[in-house]
Amino acid sequence: MKVLVVGSGGREHSLCWAFKRSPKVSQIYCAPGNAGIAQMAECVPIGADDVRSLASFARSHAVDLTFVGGEVPLALGIVDEFERQGLRIIGPTQAAAQLESSKAFAKDFMARHGVPTARYVTAHSAGFALLELESGDFGGDDTSVVIKADGLAAGKGVVVAQNRKEAEVAINELATIAGSAAAEKIVLEERLTGKEVSILAFVSGEEYALMPPVRDHKRIRDGDIGPNTGGMGTVTDASLIADDQLREIEEQMIRPTLRGCIREEMTFHGILFLGVMLTPSGPKLLEYNVRFGDPETQAILVRLDTDLTDVCGAMLGVNGASLNSVEIKWKRGSSACVVLASEGYPQAPRTGDAISGLDNAPEPNVQVFHAGTSVNAECRFTTAGGRVLGVTSTGDDLTAALRSAYDTVQKISWPGMQYRKDIGGTI
Repeated sequence: MKVLVVGSGGREHSLCWAFKRSPKVSQIYCAPGNAGIAQMAECVPIGADDVRSLASFARSHAVDLTFVGGEVPLALGIVDEFERQGLRIIGPTQAAAQLESSKAFAKDFMARHGVPTARYVTAHSAGFALLELESGDFGGDDTSVVIKADGLAAGKGVVVAQNRKEAEVAINELATIAGSAAAEKIVLEERLTGKEVSILAFVSGEEYALMPPVRDHKRIRDGDIGPNTGGMGTVTDASLIADDQLREIEEQMIRPTLRGCIREEMTFHGILFLGVMLTPSGPKLLEYNVRFGDPETQAILVRLDTDLTDVCGAMLGVNGASLNSVEIKWKRGSSACVVLASEGYPQAPRTGDAISGLDNAPEPNVQVFHAGTSVNAECRFTTAGGRVLGVTSTGDDLTAALRSAYDTVQKISWPGMQYRKDIGGTI
């Protein structure tokens, strides 16, 4: 098989790594990729948002399977374009991708199909959002409220305001923070409390297969303080969620969502990602993603013990396969991913610093996935983004996985490198 992975981060590196392990894969392309990915795949200089060029490349190079990493090409309709040209691709159609690309659409979809979520209202401008705030229904003087930009905002479109004043500031600044297009509409939500967990599933129509539950640590500094990031580390562990809570999520969130997609004629053969808050009154859905998360992917795929091409074939119904007919196996134990980031991340990351210690870093159960790297004139890896590396480990339990990951982190350095020292410590 020839496989094309679309994207350039740690998520895409881990996908390429998983495909590389398959004896069925003869060639891996990644568009556009990064310096680490180039060690195992042929990087193609096509942007992830250039849908037509990607389809043309897949057709001219006889690509058998394309796997889309990020949300932007999905929102642009890459799946629709590939399917029009008879090309196999993993991901939801543009219509189904609205579950992620529009917060307002997603909340209305949840309401239509009875998916438990936070109380909300959608405002069609910042002015109307301020009026909703003044009504007192969301965010009193000393009450928290969540402010969300409707569109895709690269993880910058959600603000948890602690009081009315912070909410007003967030609404007025949202277009600057998230982008004017993303903030054309604004969703106000009640703030939910409890522990967060991410539940991901391989999906094909109404069929689905769960992945290990995962928790993401988004704040930049230890103790979950500081600004939100795209993710500073993740863990998978059975203790993240009780069996009865997981069954409740399946019955009240996953199945209604997939049935709703079918009723609304939104084709879905890909990854469904549920961000869930385990509240005192039961699990409630915070948001949908329609693709693998980053860095969740790293922590999940290192535990996958089934050929990823077989899973993809089941999602697409190749040769009569289905998710119900393929046994998807996972390594026992736990996993952990610790993200190493550049100085200045997430506001203004510094780039171009040479990375030391990579040659001595990996242990047998550790993978170092590149998220933002390039190669300089001396053929050394250098930093080329905010999140640079994802040091990912498996272990018999979470303590062992974290120990291996952090032992490896100690071998890697560059000027200004930052990372959290408490990943997994708040479970």
